[in-house]
Order: sequence, then structure tokens, then C-alpha cells
Amino acid sequence: MIQLPWWEPNRLAKTLADCFGSNGLVWLDGDSTKLGRRALMAVAPKRQLVCRGLPGDQGSSDPFRALAQIQADRSGIWLGWLGYEAGAWVEAGCHWQRPDMATLWAGCYEAVLKLDLQKQELWLEGKTEALAPLKQLLSNGPSQINRIADENKIEFNLNEWHWHTSKHNFESLIGKIQNLIGSGDIFQANLTACAELNLIYQPDPLQLYQKLRSKCPAPFSGIMIANQDEAVLSASPERFLSCDSNGNVETRPIKGTRPRYPEAKADAAAAAELITSSKDRAENVMIVDLLRNDLGRVCEPGSIKVPQLLGLESYAQVHHLTSVVTGKLAKDQNIVSLLKASWPGGSITGAPKISACLHLNKLEPLPRGPYCGSFFLFDFDCSFDSNILIRTVMLKKNRLRVHGGCGIVADSNPKQEAEELGWKVQPLLTALC
Repeated sequence: MIQLPWWEPNRLAKTLADCFGSNGLVWLDGDSTKLGRRALMAVAPKRQLVCRGLPGDQGSSDPFRALAQIQADRSGIWLGWLGYEAGAWVEAGCHWQRPDMATLWAGCYEAVLKLDLQKQELWLEGKTEALAPLKQLLSNGPSQINRIADENKIEFNLNEWHWHTSKHNFESLIGKIQNLIGSGDIFQANLTACAELNLIYQPDPLQLYQKLRSKCPAPFSGIMIANQDEAVLSASPERFLSCDSNGNVETRPIKGTRPRYPEAKADAAAAAELITSSKDRAENVMIVDLLRNDLGRVCEPGSIKVPQLLGLESYAQVHHLTSVVTGKLAKDQNIVSLLKASWPGGSITGAPKISACLHLNKLEPLPRGPYCGSFFLFDFDCSFDSNILIRTVMLKKNRLRVHGGCGIVADSNPKQEAEELGWKVQPLLTALC
């Protein structure tokens, strides 16, 4: 690894895009906290893999087969996203809508930039022959020329967003889920709704992300620009799966949300209400049990632990209840089998998982696409990390989509759940305007 002079991340990303093009630009970001201390940037991938469609579609391909190729290829570091509907390749059937964005996009990079956001340190890592262009560009530190330009500001109004599911309809759908719970079909389901904005121009995804990160910092945030037509921007606070080179696995499911308040007393009261909420605690524990079961399918017997149950974590816009589940990957298993055993994530589906997916498909008007999927990283040292793509903006040409979801259980209050949806989505819409 080569240490370089420190660059402010926004300026570094803009310089990389200007010099190498934004297609294939990846920025796995953080918020400078303990969980979000590290960041990574990469540009100009050596190779790319793309999977689209559902099983049986003409030209479709299995994203998990592609992931197996990625895991076997140690020619570089692989970065990409895996969409929610990749679940169709785990459990075939009418559980899935057809997404219009890539189910899998991944790039192979021979050199990457790694940032320590707390210490403000910048490191260059990769193959010797691939390091020279980045080293030459960045060795002298940022120049005044590379300031973020203001002349191309992206501006639109908050009321221009169209909701595909109205607040009234969302509450009605919650009632349908509760009927399914009452009849014993499911125990919990994560119902989502989507806001969409169609612009008359194609916005710069990097500028959009810089606006998002300034208002909604998060430890597992980032942006991936696959090409000029598709990009994913995320302010996610949730890790999905990580696995180090020794096979130690961790997942950090989030269930339970309250808004932040500027007044300390009101903010503390919201946090206390969340911690003591029997509904939110039960929902979180239910997903912990589901994930223990998922990990148990590929981890060594007796290795599954819960070192944190119902921990309070506070972010810029919301408080969350987060649990931590760990395990040791069995010797005859690998990261792809871990992903396949756990896909889609339990915190964004429900319990039982496949039954919840089937019913959600009938209730939600649009495919989720990359939303509720993951950004992922196959690192040089064979380790793996991924997030859950919540608090996420999807850009398809000139169309923006932002989804939000709420976990519904038997005693959920529909009006309160609809209010919670606003706590999650409104900060993102406001940040982009």
C-alpha cells in the first residue's frame, strides 16, 4: 500500500470522475463513526459483469453463478450491487416482479483508494502496474482547480415527487398484511412504498450523492455508477453480511425507528420510547431469529452468537434498534453460498421469508430493483462486506426512485407505520432538493 496526501472525499471523487470518467465509479462511503470510519473509491474497472431479468427471460443470467466467478477471480477487487429480485434465482415462483435495472452489476478493479475518515489518511492499494496513473494524479494533493463546481446545481421541488402508493393506500395494505398474520400465513412483513421523480434532463449522479451525504451521513453509504443510464446512491445505516478472510461472519439487522429532534429532551424521549417499545423489540427479535436460521445453514454448528441484541444506534436523521448476529463459516461453504442462504435479507422481507416475499409481491406496485439488495465488496484479501440498500436512490436515465419500508406485525398501528415511512424517506427527498 502507498500512502498519498489527504484529499477531501467530495473533491477526490470529482477528480476521479473528471480524469477517468464516471462510468464504473464506485465510492463506498462512511460517516466517520466507528462503523463508518473506512471508505473506498475505485474508477475505470478492468472488467464488468452484468446480469438482468428473471429466470426464463430471454437473455437473463443467474447472478449467483456470476458471483461464483467473481469469488474465484483474484485478479483484482470486485465491487458491485446485487438486486432484491436476485431472490428469483434462489426461490423460483411468482414472488418477484421484473426489474428494469441490472440485477447484478460488478466491476473488477486493479487499484483502489482506501480512506480513513477519522485520521484523514489516504492509501493506494493494488497491482503495481495499475497504481501509476492514480499515484501520479493524486501525489501532490488537491489543487485549487478541482473545486466542486456550483454552476451545474441540481434543483427540483419536493412536491414534484409522485408517490405510487398514497398514505391512505399504504395504511390499507398494512391491514391486508395484518389479516395474513391473523390467518397464520406470515408473522411479519416489510411493506415498502415508492416515490418517483421524472426529470426533463439526466442529472449527474455524483452531484446527487454529494447532496445526499451532506444531509444524511451513514456508516454503510455510497454510490455506484454502472454506466450513463444506471446508478445507485445510498445512505444506508445497515450492514447485511461481512465475512473476513478467516470465515468470521457478521450481520447487523435493523428493526425499530424513531425520528431525531434538535431539542435534547425530545430527542432522548424518542430514543427511550424506541428502546422500551414492545412492538419494535418483538419485531427485531423475530428478524434476529430468522437470520440465526439463515446463517445456521452455512455456518459451523454452535458458532452462531448474538453479541448485541436490541442496541440503540443514533444517526443524523433517526434512531434505530440494531442487533448483531455472528457465526463461523463452515469449511465446505463460501461467501456465495452464504449470500444465497441469506438472500434477500431478513430485515427487508419478513418471516417466514419466502412466504412474506410472495405476499409483498402482490401488494407492492413496482419492483424493488437494487433497493433492498446490497452493495458488495470482494477485497484483495478474500474478505467480503455488504450493506442493505435502504435509504437508497435509484437513477435510471432521467428517472429517480426512492423507496421506504416498515416492518408490519400483528399489533402495528397503520397510521404510525405510515408516519414512520415519512421519517425514513422524507430526509432523502429533502436532501436531494
